[in-house]
Amino acid sequence: MSTLPPCPKCGSEYTYEDGPSLICPECAHEWSALASAETPAEGDKVIRDSVGNVLQDGDTVSVIKDLKVKGSSLVVKVGTKVKGIRLCDGDHDIDCKIDGIGAMKLKSEFVKKV
Repeated sequence: MSTLPPCPKCGSEYTYEDGPSLICPECAHEWSALASAETPAEGDKVIRDSVGNVLQDGDTVSVIKDLKVKGSSLVVKVGTKVKGIRLCDGDHDIDCKIDGIGAMKLKSEFVKKV
């Protein structure tokens, strides 16, 4: 016998399956059985790299295109590995330190998880 997840809306333990859906008999909330296994908790923001991998604090990523450093003549080259990233809110959602350049913020759309 498999254990079903509790209702994400009211927390009831009495959920049941009806085809591809899960249903809560107490609040009548319906949700996909696949969605409950893959989606994070409410309020968590998922940051993905350029190919769709989920990024987490401490990951190592690789830059997928040359990036000009604003206010400088420096360029972050394709293939540059960045270790120990930190995720943050905003348009540039990765805080990191790049060897030879220093502290930077990157957009997750320009990196790939290694």
